[in-house]
Amino acid sequence: MKTAYVNVPIGVLYGSPAASAGQTDEVLYGDKVRILESDPASGRCRVRTHYHYEGWIAEDELLAADPGTQAWEDAAKWRLGHSYADILSAPDITARPLISLVRGSRLVCLSLPDAKGWVCVRLLDGRAGYIRFRFLAPYQAPRAISDIDEAAFRDSVTQTALSYLGTQYHWGGRSPLGLDCSGLCMVSYMLNGVLIYRDAKMPAGFAVHPIPREKVQKGDLFFFPGHVAMCLGGDRFVHSTSRGGYYGVVVNSLDPADPDFRPDLLEELYACGSIFPV
Repeated sequence: MKTAYVNVPIGVLYGSPAASAGQTDEVLYGDKVRILESDPASGRCRVRTHYHYEGWIAEDELLAADPGTQAWEDAAKWRLGHSYADILSAPDITARPLISLVRGSRLVCLSLPDAKGWVCVRLLDGRAGYIRFRFLAPYQAPRAISDIDEAAFRDSVTQTALSYLGTQYHWGGRSPLGLDCSGLCMVSYMLNGVLIYRDAKMPAGFAVHPIPREKVQKGDLFFFPGHVAMCLGGDRFVHSTSRGGYYGVVVNSLDPADPDFRPDLLEELYACGSIFPV
């Protein structure tokens, strides 16, 4: 299998190579994928992401792996921490944007911040650009659950999810421009170094496992048919929803006494999950 990297801000994954196929996921700039097969007629190829999800993407949105891209990946210790930001051709706000990226995109940082807070970064294709250092965050590679500080992780993953409040609901999305329910939970975990399943399920082989509802803590997950939400503590949760009069990332509750109560979801709750032992 060939390896490639996503070379556009947001690459769309589709369910098939057909032009009518619907979106199933998104891959972000710098994500590594494995090419499983190609369909010359559509210009798409089937890929497997680094989080083990498969879909079809336009081949021209990928950059084939070579020694240069491997060196880039090894050195890409930073990611975009801001929701959305430009990489500029010079350290000046009037400079031409080279590319505009979303939170989670990986970058190589080539310099320390200058007096005005600009740093030089390297893009996948070798070009150098500039961005404010405060828009970057350290890249957190996937790590073993046993290596995680549980209390710190629970705080961080919920704060990450809450940073998307107000973002529109977008089927198959996982960026600050729009995301769906599993996209919100998955990307919040991923930005904190844990890979969970992309859809609203708990399949074997992934980190999330069932736990009793009475053991749920903040950062754990509530599962409903075709939907998933992240617990904020007690019965409150954050999720991306297109039902109940909401359309995007909001906070709701399973408590009938809470003004944000979602009776439909209380009735549909069928499982709870965690990456930590109980």
